[in-house]
Amino acid sequence: MRLGLNIGFVFGGDDHLDHLRLVREAERLGFSVTWAAEAYGSDAATLLSWIAAQTTTIDVGAAVFQIPARTPAMTAMTAATLDRLSNGRFRLGLGVSGPQVSEGWHGVRFSQPLLRTREYVAIVNSALRRETVAYEGKYFTLPLPDGPGKALKLTVRPIRDHVPIYLAAVGPKNLELAGEIADGWLGILNDPAYLGEQLNHVKTGRETRQLGLDGFDVVASVPVMTGDDLHAAADPIRGYAALYIGGMGSREKNFYNALAVRMGYADEAKEIQDLYLDKKHREAMAAVPEGFIDSISLLGGKERMADKLTAYAEAGATTVAITPFASTVDQRIADLRTVAEALDLAGVGH
Repeated sequence: MRLGLNIGFVFGGDDHLDHLRLVREAERLGFSVTWAAEAYGSDAATLLSWIAAQTTTIDVGAAVFQIPARTPAMTAMTAATLDRLSNGRFRLGLGVSGPQVSEGWHGVRFSQPLLRTREYVAIVNSALRRETVAYEGKYFTLPLPDGPGKALKLTVRPIRDHVPIYLAAVGPKNLELAGEIADGWLGILNDPAYLGEQLNHVKTGRETRQLGLDGFDVVASVPVMTGDDLHAAADPIRGYAALYIGGMGSREKNFYNALAVRMGYADEAKEIQDLYLDKKHREAMAAVPEGFIDSISLLGGKERMADKLTAYAEAGATTVAITPFASTVDQRIADLRTVAEALDLAGVGH
């Protein structure tokens, strides 16, 4: 199992410099990858390009490029360029986002996300193989018929023959799709006790291609907070959990709320969502069970984290991508070191 680092977004001030300090320390510690995100603020491609220019060994990954934000051809162009400029260190994570962002920000209808993703990935892979791209699907047709367009081939060559593609997936059918068409899965709210259930769906997708999980990267995204007081360590993660369970979507469609229900927190998930959508954010945060936070996080000291990392490895995670929640960059850097030491102590790293 390897370690990754989630750096999220750029908001303003000097936080991009804090991100760079964290990534450089992660690189020094032997982390395999750093992941950048995008919603409706900073984009992932620009941040990753900037990070890649100032590092040498750590991979840079999109977690994720939003499918409604770019045509598949544009994504292939960006992926090939980033792979070349980073000397073969780019990982392409893709996700459909959600109805509010897709329709409210990008103006793209959130319909049949599984089919849209399947078509999208097929075109991206074709372009990255530097084939002359021609495709006819329900959502994408290249070139457009009855017009001046013609089938084209990507002119920039990626460093590698294949740029790895990851899917951010939450629901069972999307997990199956990730297993079928991707090289890895980007998880979230990952409890090692529930990971096996999720991987059963991934395995179903792999079996359609007569493949097992060997070589498939299972990326568990895990908040980190060190400290002797577990109650105090859990508190900074409450806002993150409440946002996803309560506010990341509508009452009718929130994939993360549905995930919490499948994980056994049906009553709690409903309460958190009701409070959050009523703009009672503090109450929603307080309603997140500490046991849930502990189940999806690395909390406490090195020894306790080592036990949890062992549980992730035994459950099937091949990468644990940590998100440090400490309030200062110096403490977040210290927490990176603690997690690296915990991995060594657990003896499940490579």
